[in-house]
Amino acid sequence: MAEFTLPANSKVKPGKTWKAEPGAKRVRSFSIYRWSPDDDANPRMDTYEVDLDACGPMVLDALIKIKNEIDPTLTFRRSCREGICGSCAMNIDGTNTLACLKPIEEVKATVKINPLPHMPVVKDLVPDLTQAYAQYRSVEPWMQAETAAPPDAERLQSKEERAQLDGLWECILCFCCTTSCPSYWWNGDKYLGPATLLQAYRWIADSRDEATGERLDALQDPFKLYRCHTIMNCTQTCPKGLNPAKAIASIKQKMVERQG
Repeated sequence: MAEFTLPANSKVKPGKTWKAEPGAKRVRSFSIYRWSPDDDANPRMDTYEVDLDACGPMVLDALIKIKNEIDPTLTFRRSCREGICGSCAMNIDGTNTLACLKPIEEVKATVKINPLPHMPVVKDLVPDLTQAYAQYRSVEPWMQAETAAPPDAERLQSKEERAQLDGLWECILCFCCTTSCPSYWWNGDKYLGPATLLQAYRWIADSRDEATGERLDALQDPFKLYRCHTIMNCTQTCPKGLNPAKAIASIKQKMVERQG
């Protein structure tokens, strides 16, 4: 029988419980993953009781309240609070989503919050996205065209051409989809993942871009594209309602079409 040894300090243990103030009537518990590289200790799940009558409606509101009023050592990313920047992506109640868009009331019991899965953790709820952004840069996500633009005009598109970008340009690179994908968990060093492939297709589908052949050549690889097994976790978890799986299928279709 094979035996596996967990890395040192990898087992998550119960942590401290922070009680709500006396007199709080509508209390909800938040169980939050805590780990610091500065401590030679296991990760732990700290529990915070929050008075919802003194808190905003979203999970991010609760996290900000905890950091401001209960435990200033809690670390997480956030910026716009409007579902636009993607900073507050995390795993809430077992699903990757944005804390600023997740209503507390949608979770019926203790709100369990973890960092995005698969990624190395910088601290607490902050994942290290270095590899994900490097993969994003690798698809050259900018317009490439040899034909000179009109000197005093824009590169024009028809309404139909512009419509081909709907469902693609809205991606905010929160990487909820990528970190929900088992294929990425298994082959994240080679497979580009749903978010990056959706961004790659955004430029392949753009009528103004003239590097379609080169972009497809760069993706013609057993791992970069074809590790997608259409599991559909990416589409299910996207907080913006996009369909990365469809974009990946469209790239595969383009591959077939140019061989015909």
